[in-house]
Amino acid sequence: MAAFIHDDFLLTSEPARRLYHGFAAGEPILDFHNHLSPRDVADNRRFKDLYELWLAGDHYKWRAMRANGVSETLITGDATPYEKFMAWAQTVPRTLRNPLYHWTHLELLRFFGYEELLDERSAPQIWNQINERLRTEPLTTWSILEKFNVRAVCTTDDPADVLAAHQAFQNVSAPWRMYPTFRPDAALAVDRADLFNAWLRKLEQAGNCSIATLDELLAAISKRHADFHQLGCRLSDHGLPHCHAEDCDETKAAAIFHKAICKQPMSQDEANQYRSFMMLYFGRLDAVAGWTKQLHLGALRNNNSRLYSSQGADCGADSIGDRGQATQLGRYLDRLDREGSLPKMIVYNLNPSDTYSIATMLGNFQMGPIASKLQLGSGWWFLDQAEGMRWQLNALSQTGLLAHFVGMVTDSRSFMSFPRHEYFRRVLCELVGSDVKSGLLPDDESLLGPWIANICYGNARRYLKLDGSST
Repeated sequence: MAAFIHDDFLLTSEPARRLYHGFAAGEPILDFHNHLSPRDVADNRRFKDLYELWLAGDHYKWRAMRANGVSETLITGDATPYEKFMAWAQTVPRTLRNPLYHWTHLELLRFFGYEELLDERSAPQIWNQINERLRTEPLTTWSILEKFNVRAVCTTDDPADVLAAHQAFQNVSAPWRMYPTFRPDAALAVDRADLFNAWLRKLEQAGNCSIATLDELLAAISKRHADFHQLGCRLSDHGLPHCHAEDCDETKAAAIFHKAICKQPMSQDEANQYRSFMMLYFGRLDAVAGWTKQLHLGALRNNNSRLYSSQGADCGADSIGDRGQATQLGRYLDRLDREGSLPKMIVYNLNPSDTYSIATMLGNFQMGPIASKLQLGSGWWFLDQAEGMRWQLNALSQTGLLAHFVGMVTDSRSFMSFPRHEYFRRVLCELVGSDVKSGLLPDDESLLGPWIANICYGNARRYLKLDGSST
């Protein structure tokens, strides 16, 4: 049987193949949004087995295994790593037409050169051979980053994180860099008093300060923002069900903050007003610092209370939300724009029904001199698969300028996920190649080639300026 993942995988036309192999495949990777462990990077972690490297913490696979009737013991329970790997191997043949089928075999091929299909029969040999290689070859986090020509990774970090791993990495000499990303979601959880107050105590320790008032909280956040900047951070990030853009002045926000630290009940309207005040504050900080703000909109999280109680967040019990996004997003952008505090921004949308409304809303605030200052982010979470990528690329092409798009991110906790950049690049070149074949675009590599290469890497490098470059 011919290899499933071959050189022209996903590329069905000659123009697509020429564009991919000539202009996309060799571009470096700038992975500006992921959930990798900074400690694993700083320590150059070496994984002891394939489960630890590939399956641990991957809630995409957990959802598929649950859908396949696998016992929770074999997913997040106390089964052995080999038993959990075998449960995944038995699930893989049932993932046909799910993106996991492509990702699984692409990752096995690119990391270990395995061309055979993973199933219950091939799994024991794959497990034994790969684990032997993990014991005898230098397959570490650093070697992975070098293998995939990664120039920078931006981890996701809470303002209350001490950033010890990032500080330790400052003195490392490597052809790639690691930077933190400022994600202050916990600062918005005023309606969850126990969680919010526990987070405040952590923030006090990280910032070496005391926080008893809203003014003190804002000062602590500003200090941590500056601390992140010192370590090379140039991005913030917010995971929101929707934008917060209610009217709320500082006096009202201070009163709501006081309720939270005193563990007094508050209404949902009050919580949203406080969040709106804070989101404007975060926007102003980013604008002054020259950062790029990322908004991840539209997730409906932690729907299974039993799983959340036993496993916590990010256990595979999240869904696409069905709340409209454009109105609140527009109000938020307009308020920042009116006061001259609108930072560069990448907006990732999870519900495909909102894609065009968000894309056209961003177009209302595109102002020079930064080309495509507001970006429609790549297909995210449930949409970071071939069809979702095409939807995003088509919406951006029809409503904005694809030429300035900053491209793909892994958005993953796994070091095995870097081939998702290859997957995206193949989808991009197939889409453009099909247009060439149909006569919708000129068959001119001098025009299309640099355009493709920039979407894969160059645009992100210029837009984010993680290396201080403006060229």
